[in-house]
Amino acid sequence: MAFARIDLSGTLGAIAFLTLLASFAAADEPTLESRLKPLIQAHKGKVSVAIKNLETGESFLYHEDDPMPTASLIKLPIMIESYRQAEEKKIDLGEMLTLKQSDKVPGSGILTDHFSAGAKFPLVDAIHLMIVYSDNTATNLVLDKIGIGSTAAFMEKLGYPNTKAHSKVFRRDTSVFPERSKKFGLGSTTAAEMIRLCESLQKGELVSKEASEAMLKHLRACDDKDKFPRFLPPDTKIAFKTGSVDSSKTAAGIIECGQGPVAVCVMTDENEDKRWVADNAGNRLCAEVARVVFEHFKKDKEDAPASK
Repeated sequence: MAFARIDLSGTLGAIAFLTLLASFAAADEPTLESRLKPLIQAHKGKVSVAIKNLETGESFLYHEDDPMPTASLIKLPIMIESYRQAEEKKIDLGEMLTLKQSDKVPGSGILTDHFSAGAKFPLVDAIHLMIVYSDNTATNLVLDKIGIGSTAAFMEKLGYPNTKAHSKVFRRDTSVFPERSKKFGLGSTTAAEMIRLCESLQKGELVSKEASEAMLKHLRACDDKDKFPRFLPPDTKIAFKTGSVDSSKTAAGIIECGQGPVAVCVMTDENEDKRWVADNAGNRLCAEVARVVFEHFKKDKEDAPASK
């Protein structure tokens, strides 16, 4: 077998040699798919993943169009519908709400255990609690103002027919989609629809630029440390929302990487590991996917490979 002989003398020879080495290194560099597929295939449960670099367009999709249970991830679309109604003057984000004992429901959040009946706060604070602490009582207060079916109606108008809030939290009797509630619980969506929503939010296209930025501010304060942020540097900027029930763990949002913002959605269901601990398999998959995404897109924009 004959090999091409490269003249290494002079500047041009050195450049040719370095170019050759770079091509070999690029060929050996693992792809996003080769990094993610083993993690997904090792998970004992159903998985749906969608990832898109919003700068280069490079993406990874896995069962991205399968409708999945959202758990509390549906609170992100509920927030979007709330800001739409506020923009159209149907609701007032400054309206003062009064917490009643009958409003309190169990699960995540702080209102039920730490606020007394009769406490007053503006609607925008209920939205903030809904996103940051995934507060279930706050979510129901928001739904009382915007209407349970309104989120699904607006999502369908935007082109997201699978994204639906079904009922109030821990109030299955309020479901406006009874059959979907039986199958998916609180809400449903697809990974593909979630990253499209995240992309529109990042671009300032949801409701208005001002509303989009306000919503991103809520999402940047999300306090779930067990999913996307777990293996990332502490100063990583992430705007995201998560969800957890016994058999489903979900997360979606925008991770700021070296190449720019990347929209990521990880959804799991029928998980064998149903433990309520930080290291359960669903949480860990969300965290591992976020780490792979951050490392894969860590290069500066000028050094990034061309989009595939």
